[in-house]
Amino acid sequence: MVKNNNSTGHGAKSLCPVFKKCGACQMIDTPYKKQLKIKHARVQELLEPYCKVESFIGMESPEHYRCKVHAVFTHDKKGNPLSGIYREGSHEVVPVESCLLEDQKADAIIASIRGMLKSFKIKTYDEDNGYGLLRHVLIRIGRNTGEIMVVLVTVSPIFPSKNNFVKALRKEHPEITTIVLNVNDKQTSMILGDKEKPIYGPGFIYDICCGMKFKISPKSFYQVNPIQQEVLYNTAIEMADLKGDEVALDCYSGVGTIGLIASPHVKEVISVELNKDAVKDAILNAKINEVKNITFYQNDATRFMQQMADSGDSVDLVFMDPPRSGSTPEFITSMVSLSPKKIVYISCSPESLANDLKLITKGGYKAQKAVPVDMFPFTRGVETVVLLTKED
Repeated sequence: MVKNNNSTGHGAKSLCPVFKKCGACQMIDTPYKKQLKIKHARVQELLEPYCKVESFIGMESPEHYRCKVHAVFTHDKKGNPLSGIYREGSHEVVPVESCLLEDQKADAIIASIRGMLKSFKIKTYDEDNGYGLLRHVLIRIGRNTGEIMVVLVTVSPIFPSKNNFVKALRKEHPEITTIVLNVNDKQTSMILGDKEKPIYGPGFIYDICCGMKFKISPKSFYQVNPIQQEVLYNTAIEMADLKGDEVALDCYSGVGTIGLIASPHVKEVISVELNKDAVKDAILNAKINEVKNITFYQNDATRFMQQMADSGDSVDLVFMDPPRSGSTPEFITSMVSLSPKKIVYISCSPESLANDLKLITKGGYKAQKAVPVDMFPFTRGVETVVLLTKED
C-alpha cells in the first residue's frame, strides 16, 4: 500500500523499480495529495477564463485501480519468456513483475501464464524475425461482478495443447470466467487482431456501473478505473440536475454507458456513435438492463445533430464525451445550432477541453462549473466534467 506521505528525497528509492524505463507513471513518487494539487492547478490555469474549478475528487485507495491490464510477451537472449510493457514511445519491452496501477489478480494471472510457457513449449513472439506464437495477454476484470477475461493474442489460430493449457491456467486461477484466443498476424502496433474465438467460457464478461450491467468484450471501450468511472458518471448526472421530462442526446456514446445511466432520470435518450461494434454492444446493454426509453443510432454525431437541427428537432441536453483530441469545430457548430438548454462535457484532456470551451462559449453558452475527477492516479491524466448552460 502506498502511503500518502511517501516522498523520494535525493537518492531515495522509487516506489517502482522500472519507473525510469517505463515512463507510464509520471507521478509515482509524488505524495497522493500533492498529485491532486498539481493536477488541480493545471486544470484551474486552463479553465480560468471560463469557470470555477471545484475541488478534485480523488480516490481513497489510489493503487491497483486498473481493471484492464495488457502485457507484451517477449524473451531474453537465452529464450526465457519475459512480459511487460513497451517503454514510452518505443517498441522496447520493459519487463514488469507487478505494477502499482494494475489489478493484483491480473498481474498474478500474467505471471502464471509466463511460468507455464516453457512446459507447454510455447514460444513468445519475436518482432524482429517474426518467429514465435504468443504476442500479448490482455486481462479484463469486472470489479463489481468478479468476472475475469483472459485474452491470449497469438500470431496463429493454432494454439498447441489448448485444452490442457486452459485447464492448467484455471487450476491456478479458478476465478477466470472466460479465455479468448485472438489472432493478430499483422505487423502492427495494435494489440488485438480481427479474428477471435472463446476457448473457455462465453468470450465476454459483465460489470456493473451505477446499478446498470454492461457487457465487456475484448475490444469494448470501458473505463479502466471502475471505481472512479462510477464517480465520474454520477457527477455528470448530478450536474445536469435532471427533472425527468428532458430529451437527452448522448454523443460519442460508445457502448451506451452514460446514456443508459442517465435513462432513469430523463424522458428519453438519443444515443449516437459511429463505431458499429460499440452500437451493437450498446443495444445489447439496453436489453440487459430493460431500458426502453433509449434509441441508438450508428452515425457521425456532427452530421446527426445537423440533420436534427435542419428538421427542427430539439433536445434539452447534450452529453458529450469526445476522444482525447477533443471535439471538432464542425461538431460544436452543429451542437450550437441544435440549441440544447444544457451541455454536460466529459473530458479526458484539460488542454482539448479548454480549446473546445472557447468555441462553445462563443456560441452562446456559459460554463457554470468544472469538477475534475482523478481517474488515473500517479499519472498526468485528468477527467473533468463541465456544465454549460445556454445564455438567454
